[in-house]
Amino acid sequence: MSQTDMTPRAALEALLGRHSLGPRWMVTPGPGPEELALAVQAALRAPNHGRLQPWRVVTISAAQRPALATLFEQFARDAGKSEEDVAAERERAWNGPVLLAWVVRIDTSVAKVPPHEQWICVGAAMGNFMNALHIMGYGAKILSGRKCQHPALVQAFCEPGEQLVGFTCIGTPTRELEPRERDEAGTRLSNWAV
Repeated sequence: MSQTDMTPRAALEALLGRHSLGPRWMVTPGPGPEELALAVQAALRAPNHGRLQPWRVVTISAAQRPALATLFEQFARDAGKSEEDVAAERERAWNGPVLLAWVVRIDTSVAKVPPHEQWICVGAAMGNFMNALHIMGYGAKILSGRKCQHPALVQAFCEPGEQLVGFTCIGTPTRELEPRERDEAGTRLSNWAV
């Protein structure tokens, strides 16, 4: 889509209408390889101090979901969860028609770009990625939590020095996105009082 395909106001309205969508409200189709590549291109346009690009995205195919379910089960068992919770954790491997893992490498040796700035770049990239999917008509949600630190999952997705930070499930929404409440700038926007 070129910049002339959407007016500035329409683009802003699209951004203002984005909300995360839970996996239970997603069906096929999900985005194909070209659409995923576009979303990654949008992520690459996020602020990126030092051009470090401290993140990467890993796709998980349908054929790989059983292996992911085994890893989720291992996490649940190691965490001492009940058999019911272990089964629920296994099922999460099938969240969304398309499933991606976010992997981050924070380089603490770059004095000009301290870790907190690199994390800001990661968050901005994730935001652009989610916004691009929304504009393309997909619903998406980023899920993280303690399992992203489990050694078996880290080993499965990460190279040395990397961290697994979350999974993004993506699909076609089966219902309208509903805002939790009206978002107002309110106290998030203020004047500096010297």
